[in-house]
Amino acid sequence: MAGRYYCYRDVLPFTTMVTMECINVGLNTLFKAATLRGMSYHVFVVYAYAVAAIVLLPAPFISRRSRVLPPLSFAIMSKIGLLGLIGSSSQIMGYTGINYSSPTLASAISNLVPAFTFILAIIFRMEKVVLRSKSSQAKIWGTVVSISGAFLVTLYKGPPIFRLPTPSLKLHQPLSTTIQSNWVIGGLLLTAEYILVPLWYIVQTQIMKEYPNELTVIFFYNLFVSIIAGGVALITERNSSAWKLRVDIALASVLCSGLFGSFLNNTVHAWALHLKGPVFVAMFKPLSIAIAVAMGVMFLGDTLYLGSLVGATIISVGFYTVMWGKAKEEMGENCEVHGLESAPTDKVPLLQSHKNDQV
Repeated sequence: MAGRYYCYRDVLPFTTMVTMECINVGLNTLFKAATLRGMSYHVFVVYAYAVAAIVLLPAPFISRRSRVLPPLSFAIMSKIGLLGLIGSSSQIMGYTGINYSSPTLASAISNLVPAFTFILAIIFRMEKVVLRSKSSQAKIWGTVVSISGAFLVTLYKGPPIFRLPTPSLKLHQPLSTTIQSNWVIGGLLLTAEYILVPLWYIVQTQIMKEYPNELTVIFFYNLFVSIIAGGVALITERNSSAWKLRVDIALASVLCSGLFGSFLNNTVHAWALHLKGPVFVAMFKPLSIAIAVAMGVMFLGDTLYLGSLVGATIISVGFYTVMWGKAKEEMGENCEVHGLESAPTDKVPLLQSHKNDQV
């Protein structure tokens, strides 16, 4: 029983989160390939989340029969609607940023999520800061270093380091005629996305405390996102041809993003947030840098720049500094709790404890 509990609480969350980071980078690369072929990212968000909502359609009925759950009140639905608004905004900003830059830049700036999570946790009084404490100083300095690295990645490209002479997917030719790559705009949009992601974590964690069923919550979340994104797409995409899906990489990207992103990834994140909390989920973001660099260079022909490499390294150092401070703080709290628990037993006289045992 202890081995199974350990696997469920520690091994399984770690394995699934690593897998999700690999899948996310692959989905970002596939999305970049689809948009370079003319796919509208506004329409892409609508279709991807609609696919996930259709797949999860039986979830509310199955969940109600299989377990006892509180009623889906107006307050819970309103919070899920707010979650959908945050999610749709972050997705549109993120896909627009990737379209202007690259999946490599998206993975680098995604390392800001732990720093922004720490800042929002302080604002919402979920995190305590004591300036004299080494753990608090580590978290503060790590946050500052991470933000500095993100600005470096965004504003400075530097000389190219490496690029394949013939990429596996020759997708960069349409780029010059459709949209010019703009590193700064893409970086700012991606930064805005990863400010919203920690807010999504916090709201999602609160929802899971009130309604602990991942599939039902993610179904309504995907439904709300597809509706909100659909309204935005109707305004931004006046051309009806943008809504047509051809049997090519665009359709493959929509299906994969709907099944493995909007459905599987969001469900796993909701489960991990419910089980381990937002800090655990955020700590896996640096893993995506190496994967994104390899995929972007091999399949999209992206150039690896010195600014991306140095900035991503700085972000990772800042991130792990924050994580070290967090771990140090938790160790101190555990020691303090154990000390408080053991103190009364040490001070009770032996004769008094013998009398209590007799009673």
